[in-house]
Amino acid sequence: MTPPILRLATSAAILIASASAYATPATTKAFEISGVLMEQAGPAARCPSQFGGTITGHGNSAQIGRVAFVATDCITPAGPLFNFSQGRFIIMTTSGDQIFAEYNGQFVPTGVGAKYIFSGATFQITGGSGKYHKASGGGALTGGQDMMTGMGDVKLSGQIHHKD
Repeated sequence: MTPPILRLATSAAILIASASAYATPATTKAFEISGVLMEQAGPAARCPSQFGGTITGHGNSAQIGRVAFVATDCITPAGPLFNFSQGRFIIMTTSGDQIFAEYNGQFVPTGVGAKYIFSGATFQITGGSGKYHKASGGGALTGGQDMMTGMGDVKLSGQIHHKD
């Protein structure tokens, strides 16, 4: 082949590959993860309150399988309550894909020791990697935590919109 024909053939192949990538429709599905977490709270210069948390955990999802996650947030005491804001989640699947989310809400005391539950907590999916690139969605964040040990449980319930 002559160089102009080779360039034309290459351009056509790239165009066809690009078109097929965009032809895959995005879908909206239920999104639910249940898991356990461990939070380490302490000084955090990134936070307006100068106090924040670093969270690690793992869980399961009927939709995406086993996951691990890491998160950070800012914590502001408000009387017996604690507001958490500027939360950032990275949820990692066993295939290596990641889902990015932001979250906020409040810890409310249960009246039993140092146990608190989430109140008015929500998450918003902001993207990801792999098949979750440009993912969106969100929902409710429920669960609780023992403020003395940092151990707790978490459940994300909502929807996710992404290409399969």
